[in-house]
Amino acid sequence: MQLMRLGPPDAERPVVRDADGALYDLAGLTADIGGAFLANGGIGMVRAALAAGVLPRLTGEDLRVGPPIARPGKIVCIGLNYRDHAAETGAEIPAEPVVFMKAPDTIVGPYDEVLVPRGATRTDWEVELGVVIGRTARYLTADVNPLDHVAGYVVSHDVSEREFQLERGGTWDKGKSCETFNPIGPWLVPADEVADPQELGLRLSVNGVERQNGGTKDMIFSVAEVVRYVSQFMVLRPGDLINTGTPAGVALGQPEPKPYLRAGDVVELEIDGLGRQRQTLGQA
Repeated sequence: MQLMRLGPPDAERPVVRDADGALYDLAGLTADIGGAFLANGGIGMVRAALAAGVLPRLTGEDLRVGPPIARPGKIVCIGLNYRDHAAETGAEIPAEPVVFMKAPDTIVGPYDEVLVPRGATRTDWEVELGVVIGRTARYLTADVNPLDHVAGYVVSHDVSEREFQLERGGTWDKGKSCETFNPIGPWLVPADEVADPQELGLRLSVNGVERQNGGTKDMIFSVAEVVRYVSQFMVLRPGDLINTGTPAGVALGQPEPKPYLRAGDVVELEIDGLGRQRQTLGQA
């Protein structure tokens, strides 16, 4: 089962996709797929309605694929969470997760245009496992399973402008929060349908050239560790998104001349079982 939102920006409709790829309208169950839906057992209700055969089927639809969750309250990101990525950027292996934030309005759909910011010179790609929170996580203790607070997983593209991030005052957020800088989707896969979030392959190509090919098994801090850690510093609420880091292969780690993104470039990325994205770069 895969949860989706279809339609124009800010007017998407909630949909579920079954194992055969058929689409069913969720408008009778919920107005949207967001924090309230996840907190109130929405995934279970959709699963029950799908099994009962009571959902209206969508036919002949040719709608834009929007982000599978409505705008989250916050996007929390983990930096340098793969050893090979830390090594390629010349950074030390962090002793604790590196945490930074990304503006929630960076979220766009998986096939939407990504805009190179005005004045940008080093726009980069990062395929990441996105973790969507389903239950409030606050000061999680060692006897609590952090994965019980996860609603599901998405493909997340943490687009970055490296000059803004690294050379314009030392604040990572400004190189991460440009408009369109976080495509997610195409769908949200419920957590109980992902056997092990630490056994997923991630791949990304630019203009048909493979740039990243890694696996979540190589994370320094696992999904569970990340959720527990972040909950010590901020309250994670249903609908919040955590980007869990990227493997090696980003433009920043390539030899000169580094192949940073330009308008007209095409980026394709995927994660095992979570779907595939494709974006064409435009100019802001």
